[in-house]
Amino acid sequence: MKTKNVLMLVLTAFIWGTAFVAQSVGMDYLEPFTFNGVRSLIGGAALIPCIAILQMTGGKEGGNVSGNRKDLAAGGIACGLLLFAATSLQQIGIQYTTAGKAGFITAFYIVIVPVFGIFLRKKIGYKIWIAVVMALLGLYFLCMTEQFSVGKGDILIFACALIFSVHILVIDHFSPRVDGVRMSCIQFFVCGIASLPFMFLLETPRVGDMVNGWIPLLYAGVLSCGVAYTLQIIGQRNVNPAVASLILSLESCFSVLAGWAVLGERLSVRESMGCVLMFGAIILAQLPEKKQSVGEKS
Repeated sequence: MKTKNVLMLVLTAFIWGTAFVAQSVGMDYLEPFTFNGVRSLIGGAALIPCIAILQMTGGKEGGNVSGNRKDLAAGGIACGLLLFAATSLQQIGIQYTTAGKAGFITAFYIVIVPVFGIFLRKKIGYKIWIAVVMALLGLYFLCMTEQFSVGKGDILIFACALIFSVHILVIDHFSPRVDGVRMSCIQFFVCGIASLPFMFLLETPRVGDMVNGWIPLLYAGVLSCGVAYTLQIIGQRNVNPAVASLILSLESCFSVLAGWAVLGERLSVRESMGCVLMFGAIILAQLPEKKQSVGEKS
């Protein structure tokens, strides 16, 4: 596993964590499908100049193979539809549950991904399982401040976590085969286009609202979508998906730390313990094995 891949995934988690502020503010101006749809289209559009520059300079992102158009189209469409389904369920579900529970349940992909990985013949060592348990406990301390109960919103958020798990595994399958920037671009346009029917049928999109909410839209579109999801696709190459899911779960840590650093929110002892456990889990997952694990190729 290359250090630069790990750093890309950590940066992805950092951008996602800090983008919670933009998403929260954006919902003051736009409804869920409208916000998700517009920011996805912005994310796709933001990558077009990057693709053009890479093509003109003959550069290859991260040493990636070009892949064929069939794999590129299949990967982009699959990731886009999965991203649309997951983010839509998350936006709808969070209306019926608390933010803390939503964050905790969404991050269940750190358990679901290695479980799915077993059926896909991906070797998961005991060290990774210990790290998963540590991270899950850390997320509980970080996110859960109320009594745990299961409601309609929690079920929707868990369905979101299942889809995000499949999304991670689909990226693991296609990322070594195709150009990551191009696949990411296709992913966002598919996600944005899939949002349009729901946006016009169930909501009332207004250009004025989009103009008023341009700052959170641009942040969520360019950084959270265009930059972070592209870094995820490139960074996941040759990284065990179970380890990738652990690193990406730092999103919850960074969101709490961003609230403390930027918004002046107080970090409780419980939240501090959660952050320490999660960072400890990531470090444990990065410790080298005694011998190279067979079957860890992505």
